Amino acid sequence: MVGFLSLSLLSLLAGSAFSVILPEQEVILDAPARTMEGWSYVNCGLPSDVVQVKSITLFPDPPKPGKDLIITAVGTVNQVVEDGAFADVTVKLGLIKLLHKQFDVCHEARAANASIQCPVEKGEYTVVQNVTLPKEIPPAKFSVSVRGYTAEEEDMLCLDLKVDFMQSPFPRVF
Repeated sequence: MVGFLSLSLLSLLAGSAFSVILPEQEVILDAPARTMEGWSYVNCGLPSDVVQVKSITLFPDPPKPGKDLIITAVGTVNQVVEDGAFADVTVKLGLIKLLHKQFDVCHEARAANASIQCPVEKGEYTVVQNVTLPKEIPPAKFSVSVRGYTAEEEDMLCLDLKVDFMQSPFPRVF
């Protein structure tokens, strides 16, 4: 441990001693830093979709394998969502499709004891759901595609998520 701390201190001091910024390097320093361990989503739906997702937040952020994850989603339901609504979910690791499954939205909400149950009336909603992530999730980057449909097969929602479980080899300093 002492060796690691000494090495860390030495590398910090060496970095500051050699931190001469050349003019051609300034642009590089202004570029956004690539971070590991994170997630993002894109609402790929249309304004006419039955469910309009306004925001999704996670705690902890970033999510950690083997830990509880609290998901908070805020959105608007523009028409009643009834039994028979479903979602096609695809999970990929790079180009490799790990899962493609159709989920009964109302059944899954009942099974998870979600705060909102079918039929879901029109209105503004905030859904908070706690899930435990499997500890076996490998350190990798996943993409998740969610396409939701009403019982009448009308577009309900569209989300594309990216989740990066790769751990940075360097500790966060800020």
